Amino acid sequence: MTARIVVIPTKRAHSNHAEVARSIGVDIIAGRYAEGTRLPGDAEMITMFGVSRPVLRESVKTLVAKGLLSTKARVGTVVRERAAWNMFDADVLAWHLDAGIDKRFLNDLAEIRLAVEPRAAMLAASQRSEEDIAELRRSMERMRHEASDSVGFADADLALHVAVARASGNLFMRSIGLVIEAALRASFLLSAPVEPEDRDTVLLWHQKIVEAIAAGDAETASEAMVYVIHNGMRRHEGTVIETAPADSLPSADIGE
Repeated sequence: MTARIVVIPTKRAHSNHAEVARSIGVDIIAGRYAEGTRLPGDAEMITMFGVSRPVLRESVKTLVAKGLLSTKARVGTVVRERAAWNMFDADVLAWHLDAGIDKRFLNDLAEIRLAVEPRAAMLAASQRSEEDIAELRRSMERMRHEASDSVGFADADLALHVAVARASGNLFMRSIGLVIEAALRASFLLSAPVEPEDRDTVLLWHQKIVEAIAAGDAETASEAMVYVIHNGMRRHEGTVIETAPADSLPSADIGE
């Protein structure tokens, strides 16, 4: 399989302090400021970004709240270890997509999906409404009509998984699904089933999820979801993933 360089730029911030926070956040996630590194002083950062001291301080507060930075008297502003980052923060996830996602990110995403989505599918089998079933089937039809390596296929795949979370009736699962939507979409774009046999397998097992939920078969719905996630992981393992600046290649924007 040929190497892919995948960066999925997100929407730019609407305020100065948010844009500065985004820029620093992407640099941290991309490794340009390593864990334990002290950021440049205020004067240098103010010159670098062309903003006022209050704007810079508000940006730093934002990054501290998200777990990326810590500030201490006589020490300065220091990049925190990755384990401290709030990966359920929508901005932190978006900045990972800006920086360029790697296999570690994809594996971590798959692990949290395995912890949540099979249970969501199980709950959906007992909690789903007729409207939920209709939405699942609409998403399935969209997948069948889109080219496997297209943005439309990834969006339809995403819509199906979000619909499962919604059908579960569990507000926490629904919220997790909404938070990680952009990351899921990137994952689906990377694991596109470009080979005909892979496409058939992907469609078959997604259909199993839909039909099991519609039939109220919780065990089969859960098992099918586990298979779908593991199958996506298998395709990721066969893909060489590199990172590159966002302006170096064409890529899809994350939707509103």
